[in-house]
Amino acid sequence: MGKKLPPQQLALYQAIDEILWQDWDPIGICNTEGPRDEYQMYLPQVFQLALAGDRASIADYLFKVATDRMGLITQRNQHLVVADKILSAKANAGAVIDDA
Repeated sequence: MGKKLPPQQLALYQAIDEILWQDWDPIGICNTEGPRDEYQMYLPQVFQLALAGDRASIADYLFKVATDRMGLITQRNQHLVVADKILSAKANAGAVIDDA
């Protein structure tokens, strides 16, 4: 990220990393010995979208990554479920846009 995040935002960043790995996992590697950092390149953008709090933008981004970058066939509603988990993690972390 290039700068130190306030504690609530750091908690959200780490939660999103875990959600992308455990819940999004479009290529299905979290239960294998696949590389744990596989989805971390998408983390900064998802984090920024989460701070903005736009469910549709998060889902659209994840859908685009899965279909355009990874070449997978997915359904948008799968990504909406993940977006909801991310926004729930934001609420639990108490993350705000300030200092983002």
